[in-house]
Amino acid sequence: MTISFLSKRNLLCAFSGTALLLTFPAAQAENAAAKPVELAAPSTAATPGAPAAQQIDAKSWVLMDYGSGKIIAESNPDARLDPASLTKIMVSYVVGQALKSGKIHSTDVVTVGKDAWATGNPVLRGSSLMFLKPGDQVPVSELNKGVVIQSGNDASIALADYVAGSQDAFVGLMNRYAQQLKLNNTQFKTVHGLDSEGQYSSARDMALLSQALIRDTPDEYAMNKEKEFTFNRIRQINRNRLLWSSNLTVDGIKTGYTSGAGYNLVSSAIDSTGMRLIAVVMGAPSDRVRFSESESLLNWGFRFYETITPIKATDAFTTQRVWFGDEKNVALGVENDASLTFPKGQLKNLKVSFTLNNSQLEAPIAKNQVVGTINFTLDGKVIDQRPLVAKADVKEGGFFSRMWDFVMMRISGIFGGLFGK
Repeated sequence: MTISFLSKRNLLCAFSGTALLLTFPAAQAENAAAKPVELAAPSTAATPGAPAAQQIDAKSWVLMDYGSGKIIAESNPDARLDPASLTKIMVSYVVGQALKSGKIHSTDVVTVGKDAWATGNPVLRGSSLMFLKPGDQVPVSELNKGVVIQSGNDASIALADYVAGSQDAFVGLMNRYAQQLKLNNTQFKTVHGLDSEGQYSSARDMALLSQALIRDTPDEYAMNKEKEFTFNRIRQINRNRLLWSSNLTVDGIKTGYTSGAGYNLVSSAIDSTGMRLIAVVMGAPSDRVRFSESESLLNWGFRFYETITPIKATDAFTTQRVWFGDEKNVALGVENDASLTFPKGQLKNLKVSFTLNNSQLEAPIAKNQVVGTINFTLDGKVIDQRPLVAKADVKEGGFFSRMWDFVMMRISGIFGGLFGK
């Protein structure tokens, strides 16, 4: 079955040669079964009707929509590059998860060790610091701001020691989270991001990590918009200059620089409609370029693209017949909101269809069990897919009910579904 979007609320459904006006999302129709479809990741290819992506002066870059996860534009997105202080996005994620789970608390007081003392640790000399000293008693909340706002390498070490017992153990946590988030081109070696052999990430992975930071640890992410932080009477400004942008609402995320990495920046902004974009620029030739190119990317994305959520997790997309169950029908939809990103002005051309994995739905069926695939198509090209899931449990019916369904299924097959509706 295929549905064309006329607006964000109304759909034109073509079925058996008859046009039916429906109100989304309660599309009611039988659908011929097809073979199971392997779901694709959000498309990274050019979307029909999209303007050409601009050229960015960097080794690797990505522009991703936060809600849909769609990569709108890219260049060398999977190149393995030195992340520098972008590493601290993962540090922040690990700390945010520890706070969220109750493993640590923002009011906990941390005793700073010698390894977090720049004077006693040659690796830290000349790098960005919170200016901690051995024996300092600092609350987790202050150290956290030192990492997020000041990009303090000493603060990263102090938090790593407190959360995991050592830097090495914390790096282990970072890499485990990287695996869970499917960051396939990322490996961390340090908690601060200073040059280290074998440490790498990619623009795509940094976009995915940033998406997870915003989604999974919103309280942690909220600190990214703070423009300054003072510790021990030392006032430091957030290094992300896009926070002061006059034409964008930027609220994160992280800069990074080493001589080996070049100039990196992950930024995120939100517009008046609630659309959020994440831009990643890695290996830019200068500080000025990383900011100007990131700002251009974000402005370009907001100008030419929009994101909508045509199917919400709370809604039923279609209702289908169930055989051998204690219910005759089951509502089908999506487990999570299905957000789509596409060029502005193309909503009228957006169509949605679905296929079932099997020709008939048979009980028992569990809530959120995948029974098919939803395909979103723009000008004949599939731009995204979502699993079609059951919105409720359907248990097996009684003996006589199942016997009756067995007979009726056979009759239905013979007479082309006459009794199966």
